[in-house]
Amino acid sequence: MEQQIIVRVAHSGDVHYSISITDEMASSAKARGTGIAKRSPEYVAKKIEEGKSVIAHTQDGTWVGFCYIEAWQHGQFVANSGLIVSPVFRKSGIAKKIKQTIFQLSREKYPNAKLFGLTTGLAVMKINSELGYEPVTYSELTDDEEFWAGCKSCVNYEILMSKDRKNCMCTAMLYEPKLSTTAKENTTQSSNGLASKLLNWFRKK
Repeated sequence: MEQQIIVRVAHSGDVHYSISITDEMASSAKARGTGIAKRSPEYVAKKIEEGKSVIAHTQDGTWVGFCYIEAWQHGQFVANSGLIVSPVFRKSGIAKKIKQTIFQLSREKYPNAKLFGLTTGLAVMKINSELGYEPVTYSELTDDEEFWAGCKSCVNYEILMSKDRKNCMCTAMLYEPKLSTTAKENTTQSSNGLASKLLNWFRKK
């Protein structure tokens, strides 16, 4: 019988997953050949202890997936970062459940914040769009130097800096509480509609 996967807000008892999480973040980025801001097990453990992350695991405790919250400019901007799913459990819909859960946690903790993300993955772009995110230029993201410093460990950092932080390999997406429609309304958007929106966005870039 297939085990049920539990998706929930992480707590201090989940710190032991930190090394598995960061190891998979690094190996996944290497396999894709794309950039990712590196995070240490200590950093991930801190997010877990602060109640600013979501963990997914099986009933017997096998780690499945993870994502965490970062806040910038005194909570004006919030990012749902480090989304990772164990290879064994990919293409199971777990990434979407994790994103939905971390999105709700972010809205509870920072109800007035703008939520944003940088990603190269079409699957993540689709999930973000269903939650109410829209593609934007980098100028609409946080100008917090600490956030951009996190990109230094990315293989594409030189590209980012050569373009004066106006563009890079990642697509920027933003959710604005006062302007966005509800996530429920956004889930009715078809995949074809999303593909057209993203295609037009890339053409503009």
